[in-house]
Amino acid sequence: MDLLSFLQNPFGVIGGAIGSLLSPILPGWLVSLILIVLGIAVVAAIIPAIVMGEIWAERRIIARFQDRIGPNRVGPFGLLQPVADALKLLTKEDVTPARADKFLHYIAPLLVLAFSLMVWAVIPWNKGMALTDINVAVLYVIAMGGVPTVGFIVAGWASDNKYSLLGGMRSAAQFFSYEIPGVLAVMTPVLLAGSMSLQDIAEAQRRVWFIFYPIIGQLAFIVFLIAGVAESNRTPFDLVEAESEIIAGFHTEYSGMRFALFFLAEYANVFAISAIGATLFLGGYTFFGLESAIPGWIFLIGKSLFLVFVFFWLRGTLPRLRYDQLMNFAWKQLLPIGIVNMLLTGIAVSLYQAYLQPFLR
Repeated sequence: MDLLSFLQNPFGVIGGAIGSLLSPILPGWLVSLILIVLGIAVVAAIIPAIVMGEIWAERRIIARFQDRIGPNRVGPFGLLQPVADALKLLTKEDVTPARADKFLHYIAPLLVLAFSLMVWAVIPWNKGMALTDINVAVLYVIAMGGVPTVGFIVAGWASDNKYSLLGGMRSAAQFFSYEIPGVLAVMTPVLLAGSMSLQDIAEAQRRVWFIFYPIIGQLAFIVFLIAGVAESNRTPFDLVEAESEIIAGFHTEYSGMRFALFFLAEYANVFAISAIGATLFLGGYTFFGLESAIPGWIFLIGKSLFLVFVFFWLRGTLPRLRYDQLMNFAWKQLLPIGIVNMLLTGIAVSLYQAYLQPFLR
C-alpha cells in the first residue's frame, strides 16, 4: 500500500489491519464492537485538541480585531494558554447549590456534551472515511442537534436559580426558533443531491458546489450559517447567557469541570456546524478533482476552519441583539426566506428532471 492510499483514509487502513488481526481469534460481532469503540475513543481524543485550538485562535483573532495582542505568555505564541485554562477549570472547586436537584444538576452538562458530540459520528472526512455512514445522516444531525436544548432547560431548572431558569427558557425559545429556518436551509442540498446521506451530498458536488447555484444555493447557505450561529449560542445571538441581564444564564450555578463541559460542547458545536456546512454547501472533502492527489480530509478541515473563522469574525464585530430583535429576525425574516428558497429549489429540481435531464442522458 502506498503512502497516498494511507493518507486518504488512515483510520480505515488502521481499522482494517486491526480487524484482520482480531478476526481469526474473536467472533465478528466482537471485532466490530471493538473497532467502533476504538473509533469513538479516537474522536473523543481529537475533539478536546480541536476545542483548545479554537479557543486559542479565537482569542488571538479577536485581539487583532480590537488592536490587542491576546494570549502570548504561556508557551510559544500563547499556545499553552488553553491548556492552562483547562487545568484551572479541572482544579477549581465544584459547588452545587444546597436546594438544587442534585441528580439533574449533575447530568445536565453530560447530556449537552454527549448529544453535541454524537453529530461528529456522521461527518464524512473523506470518501468512506466516517465513523458511520447512514443514508439519513441529515435527519440524524437535525435530531441530535436538537437534544442539547433539553440539557440547557434541565440545567436551568435544576439549579434553583431564577436567572438560570430564565437562561434555560431563553435557550429553548431561541434554539427551537432558529432550528426551523436551519432545517429549511438544509433541505436545499438534500433536494439538489437527491439524498440525505452526507457522503452522497459531498459526492454530488464534485463538479459544482451547491453554494455556486444561483440564488437558491447562496440563500440556503446564508440562512444555514445564521441559524448555526444562533444554535451554537454565539454573538450576536448569545442571549442565552447575557451577563448584563441574567448573569450567565443556564450555567450560572455551575463551576469547575461541569462548567468546562458546557464550554467544551459549545466549541465542539462550532466546529461540527462548520464541518456540516462545508459538506452541505462547499463540497465537503471534494475540491474539483484535486482530492485524488491530496487527501480529501485536508480540504474539509480547511473549509471548516474558514467557517470557524467566520464565527470568530462575527463575534469580534457585531453587537448583541435585543431579545425581541432575536425572535423577530427568526420568525419574520429567516423563516419566510427559508420557505421561499425551499419552494424555489423544489421547482428548479422538478424542472431540471422533467425538461433538462432527458436531453443530457
